[in-house]
Amino acid sequence: MPVASGQEGGCQCGAIRYRLLRAPAALYACHCRDCQKQSSSAFGLSMWVERDAIEFTGTEPRIFRTRGGSGAEKLCAFCGECGTRLYHAGGGTRAEGSTTLSMKAGTLDDTSVIEPTCHLWTSRAQPWLAPVLERDFCFEREPDSEETLRAQWRDAGGAGTR
Repeated sequence: MPVASGQEGGCQCGAIRYRLLRAPAALYACHCRDCQKQSSSAFGLSMWVERDAIEFTGTEPRIFRTRGGSGAEKLCAFCGECGTRLYHAGGGTRAEGSTTLSMKAGTLDDTSVIEPTCHLWTSRAQPWLAPVLERDFCFEREPDSEETLRAQWRDAGGAGTR
């Protein structure tokens, strides 16, 4: 079962919760250094969710500003209690004032439904991931436009098509 409307997630301590009102527009693995650092792993899993397609409850997330690998400013939302990163806004292919949030897919309650359809920033990927990256759909950095990633997700049978 893919990520779909109605699924819920939140931070580790439960202070911030969310519910998806519609399926994500894309789901991918990002290998940029920021995602490696924030996930304490080789990559981060992200799903694009329209702001009006997600309902938050609980405390307000804390926000800090940084610059992504593309140099664009991005806002990073996290739980002020437990520190769980919840989403990014801005940066990358997402234009200033975008209505899309880059949700951290690992914050879903049921992570068994997470299946990325492509990989971004493979130019920064850990060398031991080469066999995976040779068989999957990859971008050395980012796609040229947001629509490229959305179309790739639809073509791969992503949840947004159902």
